[in-house]
Amino acid sequence: MIAIFDYGAGNLRSVQNTLDELDCSYTVINDSAGLRAAGKILLPGVGHFGQMMRALDTLQVRDTLIERIHAGVPFFGICLGMQALFETSEEAPDVHGLGIYPGTVLKFTGDMRIPHMGWNQLTPRSDSKLIRSRGPHVYFAHSYYVPLDLRASATCTYGPTYTAALESDNVYGVQFHPEKSGAAGLAIVRNFLEC
Repeated sequence: MIAIFDYGAGNLRSVQNTLDELDCSYTVINDSAGLRAAGKILLPGVGHFGQMMRALDTLQVRDTLIERIHAGVPFFGICLGMQALFETSEEAPDVHGLGIYPGTVLKFTGDMRIPHMGWNQLTPRSDSKLIRSRGPHVYFAHSYYVPLDLRASATCTYGPTYTAALESDNVYGVQFHPEKSGAAGLAIVRNFLEC
C-alpha cells in the first residue's frame, strides 16, 4: 500500500492529483497504524520546519516514522519532507528533525531573491534512480536548503550549489515539488513508485 502522510499542512491535494494521473492507488494516513501498514510512504511538506515537526509529535508518529524508515520501507520526502530527514534546521534551531541523517538545513543568504521560487535545472548523478533524464527543469519554492551531501543524487545552484535530491537505500527526497513540475515531476514520482 502506498501511503501519503497527512500532518495537516502538506501539499496533499497536488500530490494526490499526481498519483491519480499516474493511475496509482494510495491511501491518506495520519497515524502510526497507517505508517505500519504502508508499503511505501510519501511525506509532502510545505511551510515551517518547526511547525511540521511539532505536528508529527502531536500526532505521536515521530518514533514510528523513524522505525519504518530504518526497517527499509521506501520513503519519499518532498520539500520540507526531505528537510525533516536531518537533525535540525536554521528555521527552527531548537526543534529536532527526524535525525535520519546528520546535518543542519540552512537558510539562503545573499543578493538573490528569497524564497527561491520558480523553475530551475537539476544536475543529476548518472546513477540516480529518481532522475533519469539529463538536466530536467523542476519547480522550487523554498527559503531553506540541504547543503551538499554525500547522498545527493541531484544538485541545483541558486546562490550556493545544494542538494536538490537525495537517495540512500530506501530513502528518497527532493527539495523541489515534483507534483508541480509537469512531465518531469510525473516521471520522478513514477520512478519512486517503481523503486
